[in-house]
Amino acid sequence: CITERQTVMDKELDYGQTEERDRKKARAGKTGTYIFLSFWALVVLFPFYWMISSSLKSGFEVIQTPPTMLPEKVMWSNYSTAFSMAPFGRYFINTIIVTALSIISTVVISILSAFAFSHLEFKGRDLIFSIFIASMMIPGEVLIVNNFKTISNLGMIDTYTSLFIPYAASVLYIYMLREFFLTVPKPLYYAAKIDGAGDWKFLWKVLVPIAKPSIITISILVGINSWNAFLWPLLVTNNENMRVLATGLTAFQSDAGNQYELLMAASSIITVPIVGVYVFLHKKIMNGISLGGTKG
Repeated sequence: CITERQTVMDKELDYGQTEERDRKKARAGKTGTYIFLSFWALVVLFPFYWMISSSLKSGFEVIQTPPTMLPEKVMWSNYSTAFSMAPFGRYFINTIIVTALSIISTVVISILSAFAFSHLEFKGRDLIFSIFIASMMIPGEVLIVNNFKTISNLGMIDTYTSLFIPYAASVLYIYMLREFFLTVPKPLYYAAKIDGAGDWKFLWKVLVPIAKPSIITISILVGINSWNAFLWPLLVTNNENMRVLATGLTAFQSDAGNQYELLMAASSIITVPIVGVYVFLHKKIMNGISLGGTKG
């Protein structure tokens, strides 16, 4: 009995030691992961820090060697000077208008298309959707020339319509919503039809509220892409009053010349708002993408 008891105690001791070693390994692995992620977070965030820091330096300090990490004297006047040298207020208004129009048009078109491809029965539905999916393999840059010719022939150059209409329909967002709509049981759709609810009412009263996380995610992604758009707005705007922030910054470079502190101030004006939106809403973006990708 003593021998058996001793054997049991030895096993319990070995188990306890093994468990303690596993916990130490897990803690060490977690610590290493945090250190690795923290390092790359600093690498990613440093350019933003340097941009903002440079925007608050004097013209001499921003080019001096060795560089300073913090401004010796904070020059908030750089922002007012940058605003006075270019109509950034107008650029802001244009960007907000185009972003709002892009979000509204893309969300509405995506909802209607996703409903058609998920709940409506019509001939060639799956084939048409397959063609849509296949079109995602075509780079957007390939379509720019044809889109520009179309917009030019329609006389839409230097209009808000030209800035958002070519990208109002997105196959990716249609696909995300379609996969979400397919999770709604068909019997629910048929029951709504029996109760007298038409397709339009079922869509806006049932499907849209259920798909709210995905719709919010799509709105955020469309807003970010529209805010950062550069090449297309550059092609379809010749009038200074129709420029958006990205193209306005490019034009501002020639006005600012070698005044890098002003260039950094103007860059901060454009970058900080959209980075702030992503920081505060990144969880909603990830949740919406995960729901659209796993449900269906």
